[in-house]
Amino acid sequence: MSRQSISLLKNLRSIATGSKIQTRSVTYMPRPGDGKPRPVTLIPGDGVGPLVTNAVEQVMEAMHAPVYFEPFEVHGDMKSLPEGLLESIKKNKVCLKGGLKTPVGGGVSSLNVNLRKELDLFASLVNCFNLPGLASRHENVDIVVIRENTEGEYAGLEHEVVPGVVESLKVNTKFCSERIAKYAFEYAYLNNRKKVTAVHKANIMKLADGLFLESCQEVAKKYPSIAYNEIIVDNCCMQLVARPEQFDVMVTPNLYGNLVANTAAGIAGGTGVMPGGNVGAEYAVFEQGASAGNVGKDTTEEQKNANPVALLLSSAMMLRHLQFPSFADRLETAVKRVISEGKCRTEDLGGNSTTQEVVDAVIANLD
Repeated sequence: MSRQSISLLKNLRSIATGSKIQTRSVTYMPRPGDGKPRPVTLIPGDGVGPLVTNAVEQVMEAMHAPVYFEPFEVHGDMKSLPEGLLESIKKNKVCLKGGLKTPVGGGVSSLNVNLRKELDLFASLVNCFNLPGLASRHENVDIVVIRENTEGEYAGLEHEVVPGVVESLKVNTKFCSERIAKYAFEYAYLNNRKKVTAVHKANIMKLADGLFLESCQEVAKKYPSIAYNEIIVDNCCMQLVARPEQFDVMVTPNLYGNLVANTAAGIAGGTGVMPGGNVGAEYAVFEQGASAGNVGKDTTEEQKNANPVALLLSSAMMLRHLQFPSFADRLETAVKRVISEGKCRTEDLGGNSTTQEVVDAVIANLD
């Protein structure tokens, strides 16, 4: 190539990367009728749940997003899911959910677990990543934790053998282990991720976790372009707090995934900013990615300063799931601008803003 050609290419590159030329990429070609507003089942939930779900409603309205909500009053201390809720989700295929309190002890089952089982939402996905402008202990963190959502220690099979002796069964099946492994590798492949790490305790639970590990190994062979490795869960937690940047996609059984996702969220910036969702073959429920630690904080609810960022980012995931990518991009960009500017942050992020002030800031930053 001549020097003149090289010089011309350099000039073209400098012009293209400058601020004078703006390009709009083609995201996807919609089918006729794809722009029709979609109904979404809404569960405001307990504690600050109504506060943060209302934040999403306001932003969706400001964007004129093609969705509308069908709300259902659900509380964690209910003995069962309210009538009509499952029918609504099955009709709409998509649900947005605030936090639900799970009673400790007392024999009341978790409605969160019941919802996942009833809808067969077998995959929980939490994206833990650094947000520009938000200080954290580690940089270059971008971890996706994919957790099996329907069995394991959450199978709910407990009974008292004799007074003072309780037996709790951990159930692992080949079908569910293989299914979650396939989802993790498919996610990595479609999202240009480079590595999948299986988290286990097969050195102790040789049959249960051994089955999970064997399933991951079998599926890994079908994805030669994706690197695969394995790590014992206790070493995994230590490695997460020491060098989290080494992880990409992590696939885990049920209980380990809960612990790993919350650890990764704390490392990357806190549970208040990490999006997530639960998905199955037919339905999807989007909620705050890591545990909603402020659901039970009365002061947060009274002062109306709950952090809406995690649920806003989860709702962007929902928009992308509904094939409204431009709206998802606009929402994510606005949220990241607010975080990066640092002027408007809730108490958990070192600020003193209210939920409504964060919402107003996000709306003001919408393109």
